[in-house]
Amino acid sequence: MAITTTQPTTERWIVDWEGYLNLPEDLTHYEIIDGEVIPLASPRLKHQEIMLTLAEKLRQFTRAKQLGRVLAAPFDFVIRRAPVRTRQPDLFFLSRERLQNWAQLQEQSRLEFAPDLVIEILSPSDTYTYWSEKLQDYHTLGVPEVWLIDVDKRAIEVQVREASDYRSLGWFSGEQVVASQVLAGLELKPAEVFVVLDELEQGDESRAG
Repeated sequence: MAITTTQPTTERWIVDWEGYLNLPEDLTHYEIIDGEVIPLASPRLKHQEIMLTLAEKLRQFTRAKQLGRVLAAPFDFVIRRAPVRTRQPDLFFLSRERLQNWAQLQEQSRLEFAPDLVIEILSPSDTYTYWSEKLQDYHTLGVPEVWLIDVDKRAIEVQVREASDYRSLGWFSGEQVVASQVLAGLELKPAEVFVVLDELEQGDESRAG
C-alpha cells in the first residue's frame, strides 16, 4: 500500500494506516482525527505539575497493591484504523490482567485495546464539542472509567462507562475522596493533588518579594 503521509504545511495533513505507521519519529505529541494529523499544543506548566503529582500518587497506590501500571503521554491509543483515529490521554492505567504479555507490550508504541482508566487534564481552550468527541472515542474503545481534571476549579470528575455513554459519579474537590470503581480502595483527595498549585504560588510570591 502506498504511504499517503504528506508533509505538514498550511494544508491538512492526511494519513491512512500505512502513513500513520510511518509518521516521523520526532512527531510525538499529536492526535489523528479521521485521518488528519493534529499536533497538540504544549501544556501549561501547572498542567504538568498536576499530571506528575497525580501520576506519583497513583503509581504508589497501584505498585503497593500490585494492580498494574500508571503511564503517561505521549502514547497512542488507536480508536480505529480506517479512517485512522487516535487519542493520547494525559495519564492511563493498565491493570495486571491487561499486562499479561508485558514483555511484548513494553516494546509497543501504540495499543489497540482500552486501558482500564484514562485521565485527562482540561485545558482552557478545550470546547464542549472537543470533550464530547473525545469521551465518545474512549467509549468506543471500551475504556471503563475516565477522570477529568479541572485545574482552575481544583476538582476531579469521575465518569464510568455504561452501555451507550458515560455516567458521572460527580465532581470531587477538597477533602472529598475520589470515588473510583477501577481503583477500588484508593483514598485520593483532590486537595492532596492540587496542593502543588499553592506551592507554585508561594514560589512566585517569594521571588516577587
